[in-house]
Amino acid sequence: MLKLFRRFLLLFLAVLMFGFINESTHSINDFSLKNIDGQMVSLSQFKDAKGFIIVFTCNHCPFAKLYPERLNQLNLKYKALGVPLIAISSTDTIMYVEDTYPKMVKKAKKEKFNFPYLFDGEQTVAKDFSAQKTPHAYVVWKENSKWIIKYDGAIDDNGNSPEKVSKQYVADAVDSLLSNKPVAVSQTKSIGCQILFRK
Repeated sequence: MLKLFRRFLLLFLAVLMFGFINESTHSINDFSLKNIDGQMVSLSQFKDAKGFIIVFTCNHCPFAKLYPERLNQLNLKYKALGVPLIAISSTDTIMYVEDTYPKMVKKAKKEKFNFPYLFDGEQTVAKDFSAQKTPHAYVVWKENSKWIIKYDGAIDDNGNSPEKVSKQYVADAVDSLLSNKPVAVSQTKSIGCQILFRK
């Protein structure tokens, strides 16, 4: 019985170590995209950033429309701690005219965005991240001069009712990383409108 327990313990530790070593190896490339103020924005411009909250979103998606105020709150809290939020629209503007750049500018002004809202017209950045939905959130962290994805998925667990949110996935991930702790939940399922990629 003792030998069986020891074998189980060793197996558990091996799995745990393997998971820790391979916890986050997907690095993403820097990019340069047009912001709603007409300026180009890249990660390298944020010299003091420890990491970023990157959210793929858009104008047209009903689910994405539930989150602007929460995105403002996330940026307000974490930008001051070295983790700014950047929103990116990568949807097909041929199919969704509402997501064209001029309409992005109007939405950002109406919703009083306090974060960059970037236009990924060629959809290259969304493909680099493997973004699937709007909204689809990522927390990336700087490690050895690379930007490593530490979390991807939903922003929280209740899009319809902010007051009923019980799990703040993005905030929890950032808090853990700021405390030099591993991210307990590194991936969840993003819920929203599918990003349709042109070939």
